[in-house]
Formats: sequence, C-alpha cells, structure tokens
Amino acid sequence: SRSVPGRHKATESAMADIWSSLGADVEDLPSKTLLIGSCVTCALATLVMLVLMLKIFSEPRPRAAVSRPLRPAAPPGPRVLDPLAVRSSEGFGTTLIHAGQEPDRQTGAVVPPISLATTFAQVRPGSKFGVEMPQSFGNGWEYSRTGNPTRGSFERAVAAAEGGTHCCAFSSGMAATSAVLHLLESGDHVVVIDDVYGGTQRYFRRVAVPVYNMQFSFVDFNDTQKLREALAKPRTKLLWLETPTNPTLKVSSIAAAAKEAKQAGALLAVDNTFASPFFQNPLQHGADLVVHSVTKFIGGHSDVVMGVVVSNDDKIQEGLRFIQNGVGAVPSPFDCYLAIRGLKTLHVRMSQAQANASSIARWLEAHPKVGKVLYPGLPSHPQYALAKEQMHGPGAMITFYIKGGLEETSAFLSALRLFTLAESLGAVESLAEAPSVMTHASVPPEQRKILGIDDNLVRLSVGIEAVEDLRADLANALDNVVDTRANQMLGREQRDAPTTEKKPR
Repeated sequence: SRSVPGRHKATESAMADIWSSLGADVEDLPSKTLLIGSCVTCALATLVMLVLMLKIFSEPRPRAAVSRPLRPAAPPGPRVLDPLAVRSSEGFGTTLIHAGQEPDRQTGAVVPPISLATTFAQVRPGSKFGVEMPQSFGNGWEYSRTGNPTRGSFERAVAAAEGGTHCCAFSSGMAATSAVLHLLESGDHVVVIDDVYGGTQRYFRRVAVPVYNMQFSFVDFNDTQKLREALAKPRTKLLWLETPTNPTLKVSSIAAAAKEAKQAGALLAVDNTFASPFFQNPLQHGADLVVHSVTKFIGGHSDVVMGVVVSNDDKIQEGLRFIQNGVGAVPSPFDCYLAIRGLKTLHVRMSQAQANASSIARWLEAHPKVGKVLYPGLPSHPQYALAKEQMHGPGAMITFYIKGGLEETSAFLSALRLFTLAESLGAVESLAEAPSVMTHASVPPEQRKILGIDDNLVRLSVGIEAVEDLRADLANALDNVVDTRANQMLGREQRDAPTTEKKPR
C-alpha cells in the first residue's frame, strides 16, 4: 500500500512518546510499532468475530423438523377405505384384509403398528390428537383406556365384517356381554333364549340379578307364544338371542325375534360367536347389537381373550363408548394386534373348518356308537331349513350324543389324540369337551336336563387339520368306548333268563 509521510511521522512520534513513558528504548520503535500493530489488528478481528457470533446466537432459530407432526396431512398414496363401502362393493375376504387396515400415515407401514402408549400429546389444551384419523372414529386420542390407534383399527375391521358402522372392543366376551347390560337400568327385564352359553347364564343369574336387580326370563325363541308372554312382562328392555346356541346348536329366526322386540319396544342383541361374521350377519336381519367372543373364531388361534359389540345406532354406540371408558374393561394393544391378524384369515379358516365339520357330521351320523348328531348342515337338524335361509353356511361346531353315559363320554374324550380335550372353540386346532361337566357345569342340573345337556353329550370344535386324520382320531376313540349300560342290561337279561337242567343220559 502507498504510505502517507505526514501521517506516518505523526504516528511514529505518538508511539515514541508512549514507549518513552513506558521506559522502552526508542531505538526499538519500528519493530515494536509493527508488533503492537499486529496485536491491535488481531484484537479487532477477534472482537468483530465475537460480535458476529453473539448476533447469530441471539437471533431466534427455526425449530428442527419434527419427525411426527402433530397434525399430519394425509399422503396422496394410501387409500382410506370406508367399512360400509368396502363390504358392499368388494368381497368378504377383501373386507377382512383391508377395512381399517390402510397403511400408517406416519411411516407407510402396511400392518397397523402396535401403539403401546398410555397417553397422547395434545395440540392445544383440550384439543386431542388424531381427530381426523379414521381409527379414532372422530374422537381423537388422549388416553389409551379411552381410545387407542391399534384398538381403533381392529374395531373398524370388525364393524366392516359385520356390516355395521360402530364397534367397541372389550377385554373378554363376558366383558362385552356385561357392557350391553350396562345400557339398561336397575329393575329392567331381559328375555333370554333358554339354551344360552353357560357363562352368560351364570352372569345373568348370579351377578346381574343380585347386583343390578335385573329380572330374566329364559324361553325358547322358537315358541312364539312363550316368547310373547315373556315380552309382555313389565320393563322388558332387551332380548338376548344366541343362534346357533351353545352347545345344542339350536337355530332361531333373528328376523322374527327382531320383529317381536320392536313391537315390545325392546332391543335385540345377538351373540354371533358360533357362526362368526363369515356365516351370519345379524344386523342384516334386524338385530340392534351383535356380540362376539373374539377369543373364538375371530381370533382363531387360542392366543387372545377379547370381546366386541357391533351396532349401527349412534345412540347405542355413544352409550357403549361411555361404558367402555368408564368401566375400563378394554383389551391391550398387543391383543388387538393378534385379533387383527386372526381376522384377516377368517374366511380361509372358516371355509376349511366347515368343510371338515360337514364331512365329520355325516360320518358320525352313520356310526353305530353315536346316538344322535346335531349339526345345522344335516337334514336331520330340527331347524335345517331355517339355517339354510339365515346362514351362509352351517359352521364348524358339532354336537352329538354317545350311546352310553358319562363313563362312555369320558372314555371317548380321554382316547382322543388330535382333538384336544379343552374348553373354548373356534381355533385352527380341533377341540372336544363334555358340556355337562365343563362349559355348562354352572347350569343347574334340572335345567341341563330340560335343555338336553346330558352326560353323554359331546361338543366338537372342528379345526383345519386334514379331515382324514380327524376322522381316524374319532374312529379310534369310539372304538375304545364300551357301552356299560348296554352291557349291564345284557348281564341282567342273562341272569334273569330261565335255566334248563341237563337230563342225565
């Protein structure tokens, strides 16, 4: 750079005065001046950098992008399926696989994620997250007892399977049954089909009567006169129908029961567990509520305990949601995941199980050690014509009477190898049981006798194994059965027969 002599001399003179005052040698002035200039320059540069850094860090910075936005916009890719639209326009199997199962909006996951969170962030105080998401049914999420994304996906899927608009999931089938009764008031009267599941009867008689002061009438729904007499009782608010029944597979007309209920100003609830949504849809026949033990055919793998209630009525659903949240008998997210997985194969499992059951029922009917077979798919069934009209198929449950008593029944059940001796039903594996001492042991003996739940009654839940293997297992077990009563009768006849003495030769 070019120098300015006058300014340079003035600067030199000033610097000489400074160094002289500090006691420095004026001879070293040029080098000292250069050194001090460099220091000043560095100091100024450092100061400028500090000022710039303070300015940068003092300004508000934009927040980093949140990986899970509080109000995510729906991506253009995944298609949201309306349950009713799916059921009406596409096949049943398509409904089971796709309704309520659209890809996750956050990650694109094909399978609904298991949401284990107990609580959910809110956008603003009182403004719930997920109101716009179909799994929340427009309610959003705040606490997992009130609502959970995984549970919501399952509820939407079951509602679609039954052709309904609403579904509430509960921690068991009995919890679902209890929720329906909670819609009523103390002192109300309920008409129940006489041949109802033993656990349901126990709950009605031994819990609802003493605790809720409710009244129950158990009648044969196929006897119109007795049904109307029961409906005429004061404060009749609910009809509870099970068809086919457990365990005698009695079939009742849902449409006829719905008509009688409507005339009486009562609701009709149908336990559709034995038929499953694949073989029967009570809402289409006029039912107000449909109850399932998801533990059975919907779950289908003996690994989840759950229940549901399906309806088409907004007011009923509002009441059930309140009970679901207030009582808190809700399934875990993992159980809901298992149930979703089971539901997707319901149509495949039920088709195979029914094919097996139909073959076995015909085979049993011809067996000499079997007294009577109860199966809606056999022409010998008392309600065979009604079952063909009301159901899409006779199902996978068989009940039959062994010739003999409890001893013969026990011998038969103990000899089975593929059929597992166990309660419950509806799984991929075949199960067998004796209702009189197992599932219906809580039913009073005199009532069991009236209903035909005798000691020689056997209930089969037919699975999806090879039918030849199942028949062979039943044949082997029946071969081990000896009719002791017949032998005792034969022994008495032999003892009572007149003896002839041989004449000596």
